[in-house]
Formats: sequence, C-alpha cells, structure tokens
Amino acid sequence: MNLTDAINEWFTPCFDKNTQGAVKEMMDLDPKELKDSFYKNLEFGTGGMRGIMGVGNNRINKYALGKSTQGISNYLKQTFAANSLRVVIAYDCRHNSNSLAKVVADVFSANGIQVYLFSGLRPTPELSFAVRYLNCQCGIVLTASHNPPEYNGYKVYWKDGGQIVPPEDQEIINSIEKLTYDQVNFQANEDLIHHINSEVDAAFIESSIVSTSFNTDKIAKENLNIVFTPLHGTAITIIPDALQQAGYSNFHIVEDQAIPNGDFPTVKSPNPEEPEALLMALELAEKVGADIVIGTDPDCDRLGIAVRNIEGQMVLLNGNQSMILMMAFLLEKWKNNNKINSQQFVGSTIVSTPMIIGLANAYGVECKLGLTGFKWIAKMIKDNPALEFIGGGEESFGFMVGDKVRDKDAVAASLLTCELAAQAKAKGSSAYLTLLNLYVEYGFYKEHLISITKKGQEGLIEIDKIMVALRKQPISEIDGKKVIRIEDYKTSIVKRTADNTEDLLLLPKADVLVFYAEDGSKIAVRPSGTEPKIKFYISVNAPLDSIENYTKVEAFLNNKIVNIVSQLQF
Repeated sequence: MNLTDAINEWFTPCFDKNTQGAVKEMMDLDPKELKDSFYKNLEFGTGGMRGIMGVGNNRINKYALGKSTQGISNYLKQTFAANSLRVVIAYDCRHNSNSLAKVVADVFSANGIQVYLFSGLRPTPELSFAVRYLNCQCGIVLTASHNPPEYNGYKVYWKDGGQIVPPEDQEIINSIEKLTYDQVNFQANEDLIHHINSEVDAAFIESSIVSTSFNTDKIAKENLNIVFTPLHGTAITIIPDALQQAGYSNFHIVEDQAIPNGDFPTVKSPNPEEPEALLMALELAEKVGADIVIGTDPDCDRLGIAVRNIEGQMVLLNGNQSMILMMAFLLEKWKNNNKINSQQFVGSTIVSTPMIIGLANAYGVECKLGLTGFKWIAKMIKDNPALEFIGGGEESFGFMVGDKVRDKDAVAASLLTCELAAQAKAKGSSAYLTLLNLYVEYGFYKEHLISITKKGQEGLIEIDKIMVALRKQPISEIDGKKVIRIEDYKTSIVKRTADNTEDLLLLPKADVLVFYAEDGSKIAVRPSGTEPKIKFYISVNAPLDSIENYTKVEAFLNNKIVNIVSQLQF
C-alpha cells in the first residue's frame, strides 16, 4: 500500500471522527509528520512493538493495537483450537497505558478469549510470571520501557512466559498483516474480563524471594543500608514490599521519584543505564550513608546499581559489571550447595562481556550466548528442558534469576544484589571489592557503548548505509591488533581472517557484526530493534595481578577504548 492509500484508509467508517480530524489536521499543517506517521506499519522488534503515540500506521494507537490483538486472537484460535484460551494483560505508568490495555482486553474478549487484566500498573516481569501462574497461552504488557514520554508499546509473551520468538513471531505478524482495520472486533464481552490484583502480587513476591534467598543472616540484612528509586515507574508497587518481606527493612525511597508519572519529571531519561537518572538517588545515598543504590526503569525490568568504592565514594556499575557480580554470586552458591553436576547452564548475549564465559567455565557450567534481547535467553530455557537454568544477564542492565520469570527482572535482581552486598558487608568486604577480586581471578574486562541516534525514515536509511559500509570494508584492526574473526549474523557466516576459512553461525539471522582481535578485544555493531539507533559495543581486557594495580590497568584499558572510539568514524 502506498502512502496516499494508507492515509485514505483512515477516512473509512471504521475510524472515529476524532481520529479522522487528527489526520486531516496533519495533512493541512505538518506533511513531514504525516509521512512519518503513515509510511510503514509498526513492526515487532527485539522488544515487541514500540513507537510514538498518535494516529497512523506507524504510531501506537487504539487501531494499531486493536489490529495486532485481533491478529493474535486469530492465531491463538488456530494454534490452541482445543484449549480454553486465556490471556493476561498488564500495563505500566505511561500515558494511555491503562486505556490501551482496556482496548486490548476488549478485543480479546470480543473474540471469546478469557482475559485477566491487572487492576493497576504492574512491573513487566510480573506479567511474565503471571502467564504461567494463571496458565495462559499469551500475555501482553503495555510499556515502552525507558523510552521518552511520547512513546508506548506492546510486548507479546507466549505460554512459556517468554517473549515471542521464531516461529511464532513471524506467524503472528503474518496473521496481523492479513487483516484490514474493519475486521477488528472492538465489542467487549465484559463477562470474559477478570480483574486481578493481590493474589498474583503475593505469589510473584514469594517466588522472587525464594529464588534469591541464600541464608543471609538477619542482622546482615538489617545492617545493609539501601536507597531505592523506581524512577516514577511500576517498581513502587512491588519492590518495597519484596524488600520488607525478604528482611531488608533498612531502605530509603527517593520520594520525589516514588509517584508513577508518565512524564518522568525529575529525569531527562528514566533509564538506569544513564548515570544522570540516578543522581537523586546518589544524593540521598550520601545523606543517609547508604551502602548501595538500586534504581529501576519504568516497567521494572532493568536495574541500575551504585556501590561504594575503596575510597568510600558511590560509583555506578555498568550492566556487564552488575551481571558478573550477580552471576558469580549465584554460581558460588550453587557450588557450595553441591548443585552443579554439568547439567546446568547460564545465558548471555553476543554483545555482552566475554568475561561471563570464563566465569561460567570455571564452575563447570555451560554459558550459552544468544542474540541481543532477553527473549533469546528465555528461549534457551524452553529449548533445553533437560538442563537447569541458573541465571542470565546482558550488558543493558538486565538479569534473570532462575526460570519462574522468563524476562529480565529487576525485582529478583534487586533482591539478589542486596543478598550479595549484605553478605559481603558482613564479612568486612563490599560488592565493589568482590568485583575487583573477580577481575584478579578472571581478568580485567572493560566495556564501552557508543549509541548513535538517528531520526525517522531518513535515520533508518543512514543506519543501513553504515552496516553496508562495514560489510563492504570490514574492520581489520582494533587498536592496532589484527582482527582474526568476523561474525556476520545477517549472512550467518563466521570468517577467520588468517586463512579465509568460513563456518556457519547457528543463531537466527540478525543485522549484527562482531569483530574479534588477536588480543581479545572485540567490537560488536547492531542497529537497535526498537529505536532508530545504531550501537557499537567495545570490549577490551588485560590481566590484573592484584587489587593494588587496579588503577594502573584500568588506565591502560581506558586508553585502548579511547583509541578504538577514535578509530570508529561514524
């Protein structure tokens, strides 16, 4: 369908007058915005469907979500014909999330499907948990994670509690694309919509505590001084109760960020990956003498952590450091409990720190790597039913403990972080010293992310040109060290440059390139699946013989990163 036909479709009777008026206003006053709103359909990416709210095929609105939900309803009926169909729906603090969630519930119920709708905002990991807890075939959460306030989104989960993956994702897209807007049934059957609340909350909290409790002494828990911020998001509905029930009563909430608010008024970006997002929490930490800061994004799947360094200053950990700390703690506890017998695995991603592989291998545990996005780690659990899943993490501040939640989970990650910090403090150490000792044992790995944002259709074209250029003229050296291995996940080919031999990559196809140098340095490049961004993931490493030499080796690695950044001219 061309642009004119796409616009004209919105003047047919199945669209309400207010919507048609908004389209007409764009036609008269903002042709550029009109084009961007209609030139394509929103697509499912690594995090589902996400976009700017407004009218048009390329926007999040009642009709886009209604059409998607109708397509999913049709697919559910085809796939689970003999079953009594059930879906669960959650939503976050964003503008229109509650009303859009009701639209989704209406369409499912209009198709004869039992709907379990949370009566208020809830964290995304609770939705993942609820899919299996309520024995549903599908789950939907209305969220745009940490995107700006004008965004919203629609994440689809399948019966295993994980986000949709092949083949379901493409089959669902095909089901949606067959539809026209006038085939969407918005006429709710209210008898099929059931509001859920405290029962699922209690089960979710109990599951989170059980999966993260490792015999931490009661006094050690009480002695850990915690600052928590939900960054105006959904975590406020669960994490304070979870901390209290787990025995962590000594915590302080950043009150100005405790009230859910889709405008996120105290931060430029409600993303704990951005250091600025945790400034208010760090200020409170100094005021109360906290040991640790935990901050979650609006839908409570990402976790930012700050701890005190050797000098007693609060420092922010990056996602790779947090993952290594939590994974090392889990592996040590499993080892001490004699639970490791070569039938376990951990999961991570091809753009995360390679340190995770050495850590897992040291415990005799396989480390499986997937594409970016926690849906691939969840798929590992589904694909390996004979193996026990210990935990999974990725560089973008996500971690998952066990298999009760099949997505990154800042609730369990917060509890686990408090466990490891409380136990370290009780021994006269700290989370920070624990990390440095891991560097001494496994090598000092340091990562850096370059994220370049583009705008609209033109931006996507620019990003594509960068990827084309890197394939035509691949990176041959990283900070003066020869590239010895190139992985191209779009062609599924790995090339060894020394002898030009090639092998096939076994992961699904994706627009990702990874370059490995002879000294272990690594550059991964990928366009974002949910935003108009291209990301460069840099990893460097060096031996660390003692904590006393930490500063010297860090300076060496920082210099390598500076050299690599200057090498990348995009």
